[in-house]
Amino acid sequence: MKYHISVFYCVNSFDASMLDRLPFKDRVVFKPVKMACSSMVKDVYLLRAFEADADAVVVLVCPEGHCRYVEGNLRAAKRIDWLRRLLDEIGIGGVRLVLCHASSGRANAAGACFESMLTMLEAEGFSPARSRCGAGAASDQRRNGKPQR
Repeated sequence: MKYHISVFYCVNSFDASMLDRLPFKDRVVFKPVKMACSSMVKDVYLLRAFEADADAVVVLVCPEGHCRYVEGNLRAAKRIDWLRRLLDEIGIGGVRLVLCHASSGRANAAGACFESMLTMLEAEGFSPARSRCGAGAASDQRRNGKPQR
């Protein structure tokens, strides 16, 4: 069984085609979510990613001081910090949500972020939300447009 990682990324900081070139892609299913700016990431969307099978969520933002929209990456960081505490409280674990600074020209930074996330997943295991939310086969059916029983 593969780990599922949802990747929310700013179009100015990351190229999603890099996900196909990662050396450990055979152990991970990535679900990329493109945003015009990382400040657009909302709590509800990150929580829904966990509800929809994600074992971990990575939010890739511009390096500090390099956001095209001035403070988008700082707003995203505040949301991530708050949401990590919430994930700890509800038993999913805040370590499953990570914010990484990346830039289009530095693919190594994002690669290192994904590698550390995979190491964490191997230690922690699959998300407890998978069994709580009826994930797995049921969510695969929802994605394929088949009714859930």
